Parts: sequence; structure tokens; C-alpha cells
Amino acid sequence: MKRKKHTESQIIAKLRQGEAERAAGATIEAVCKRLEISTQTYTRWRERYSGMQVDQVKRLREVEHENGRLKKLVAQQALDIDILKDVASKKW
Repeated sequence: MKRKKHTESQIIAKLRQGEAERAAGATIEAVCKRLEISTQTYTRWRERYSGMQVDQVKRLREVEHENGRLKKLVAQQALDIDILKDVASKKW
């Protein structure tokens, strides 16, 4: 299968279409073939984006980015504190 990067809105649209087909009685394999994605991709998308709207997905991505940035800040501060403690503990 050809690899392509899907946007959040495309993912949500494909998930909705897949759920509608599944409700009509189609198998997961048939749905995935029709949507041109693998079953692993479909399952991963369903776990991550199930029941979300496009704006919720964008907000989730922003929050994850902010969380990563804050973790880096805390790590840097902890390193600075450790260095200062090491310097302060030495006898001059």
C-alpha cells in the first residue's frame, strides 16, 4: 500500500465512514480495504481519535506540544539546581 500522511480531519472522516459501514455489517478488513488503510492503522486511529471532533484533536495536539515544552523546562531547572548544589557543597 502506498504511504500517505492523513490530516486529523481526514482521519476523523474516514473513521466515521468506517463506523457507518461497520454498523451496516461490513467486516473490518472490508472497511479498511475500502478506506485504503491497513487494519493496524484503523485500530490505532480508533483508539486515539474515537469520538473526537476535529477541533478537539487540534487542541489535543496543542496540549501535547505544550506538555513537552514544560517537561523540558522542568528538566532544565532540575539540572540547574543540581549544578548549583554541587558548586555550593564544595569547600573553597
